[in-house]
Amino acid sequence: MDLAFTPEELAFREEVRGWIREHLDPALAAKVLGGLRLSKDDIQGWARTLGRQGWLAYRWPRAFGGPGWSVVQQHLFDEALAEAGAPPILPFGPVMVAPVIMAFGTPEQQRRFLPGIASGEVWWCQGYSEPGSGSDLASLRTRAERAGDHYVVNGQKTWTTLAQHADWIFCLVRTSTEGKPQTGISFLLVDMRSPGITVRPIRLLDGEYEVNEVWFDNVRVPVDNLIGEENKGWTYAKYLLSHERANIADVNRAKRELKRLKRLAQQCGVWDDLRLRDAIALLEVDIVALEMLVLRVLAAEKSGKPALDIAALLKIRGSEIQQRLSELMMLVGGPLTLPYLEPALEGRWDGPYPGGDSALAPLAPRYFNLRKTTIYGGSNEVQRNIVAQTLLG
Repeated sequence: MDLAFTPEELAFREEVRGWIREHLDPALAAKVLGGLRLSKDDIQGWARTLGRQGWLAYRWPRAFGGPGWSVVQQHLFDEALAEAGAPPILPFGPVMVAPVIMAFGTPEQQRRFLPGIASGEVWWCQGYSEPGSGSDLASLRTRAERAGDHYVVNGQKTWTTLAQHADWIFCLVRTSTEGKPQTGISFLLVDMRSPGITVRPIRLLDGEYEVNEVWFDNVRVPVDNLIGEENKGWTYAKYLLSHERANIADVNRAKRELKRLKRLAQQCGVWDDLRLRDAIALLEVDIVALEMLVLRVLAAEKSGKPALDIAALLKIRGSEIQQRLSELMMLVGGPLTLPYLEPALEGRWDGPYPGGDSALAPLAPRYFNLRKTTIYGGSNEVQRNIVAQTLLG
């Protein structure tokens, strides 16, 4: 594997870095680098900025309105965004549902839905998990019954990230009860403004309203919003999940958070603690190993070799690294991470903070929030079974 980037790739990275410096608000970058909460305007405003440049759809081929970048250019773009402190690109539209629409949607569906995703104007959410149907997704019970030129949808989705902001939701629904559970599932695109949809917030341990229950009560969805064939949605769902699990690895954000961990250790006066330095060094080795794994995948794709089917492995290692980063940050801050001052989490606190450093305020909420990473996207226990079956036979 050749780990050296070409002169053209290095020039591309500098071009991207220059553009980000020119267009990313320093105050917004400071919020990201400090681990503060981001508003809808923070996230979608940046998405629209990327959309105007044609870079929100940075993984898309030219045929669908993307820049047609190589996999290495995509990686370098990800890296530049993370190191600059850009808000995250929410994956639900450009990274998850868009590839499904490209691969399995009709030309009319592609013309209808892809432009709004690429511009950042249309916010999407994911309707997969249900109570009792998380990692065992094939047991889902939300029903879609055909009634003329519409489906009538009834049921419930849960843990729906940022559904309170979403314009559309892509859903797995049951259209048949015959045969294996996987064979009766279809993939529907649903307008969140449809009569009969109710969004109920779920407050998390960090106090944030991030996920939701979404209820469907006789929601009418045009048959034209069905992706692909009826009862073939499980095939499309697996295609999408491979994109989600690889995205969870997020090695570039891990590299950025490692720098933040070191910075906090120095600010808190514990940088010289040898046991802490050992723990940070071990974590850094694992982050480098994860990056090598990602680059190995890129090298295979770049050389035209068969892609490495290791999305499950990337998800396992990436999610565990995120948790270890947050655990070490809590260790660095100690008891001073515990006060819960909501204005400090949003960068609005100008009063005294216990210990004198409000940079510690986001650490405990983030630690509690990241307990979820080894569960969502398919629990790591299930992912280990997938790795065993795929790689070991």
